[in-house]
Amino acid sequence: MKLKNISILAGGIFGLISATSAFANGPQYQVKVTNITKGQSFTPILTVAHSSPVSLFTLGEPASEEIAAMAEAGNIAPLRTLVEGSSSVSDTASSQGLLGPGESTVMMVTGSYNDMRVSMAAMLLPTNDTFMAIDSVRVPYNGSVVAYAKAYDAGSETNDELCASIPGPLCGGEPLSPNDDGEGFVHISSGIHGVGDLGSAAYDWRDAVAKVEIQIIY
Repeated sequence: MKLKNISILAGGIFGLISATSAFANGPQYQVKVTNITKGQSFTPILTVAHSSPVSLFTLGEPASEEIAAMAEAGNIAPLRTLVEGSSSVSDTASSQGLLGPGESTVMMVTGSYNDMRVSMAAMLLPTNDTFMAIDSVRVPYNGSVVAYAKAYDAGSETNDELCASIPGPLCGGEPLSPNDDGEGFVHISSGIHGVGDLGSAAYDWRDAVAKVEIQIIY
């Protein structure tokens, strides 16, 4: 995707931002994310607590520059800055480093007393521009809820499955493709097909890619 005014932080594409940024007083929620793929890793995960629907992306529409930066480069900083500008957002948090297959990470967010919801996004590696996400999952005022994150294609980069255009420790390729507009719209990811440098037996997936458990602490 042709990106403007989006840059990778000096600390690298995976050393992005602090683990949490609370700016509201309210109930505390523990968010546990488990990678349930066989061969994909997640870049730092952005978790957003909000009090009414906040759409990080829209299926069938072009990805925003912030979503494209996250989906192609694992850079959640622009998306985090964008959502924190919304009056509906009560808090954001992020994980650190890569989350490998079968691994879990826990984040804490401060919620709202009014229509509490959680959204989330992170890039899948190794892929060109695929990301996992949950969108406005409603959270109960007591107990917990479990959601399963699907994989979405940002449509901002061609899925050539070539390491030259895939960042991260496995491929080490370029994180962004400024001269490639991809499919042009966000859609359900079709996985890895083994057409380039990635074997489908090792890196493909089916159905959900992450289990997300959200529990109120108090």
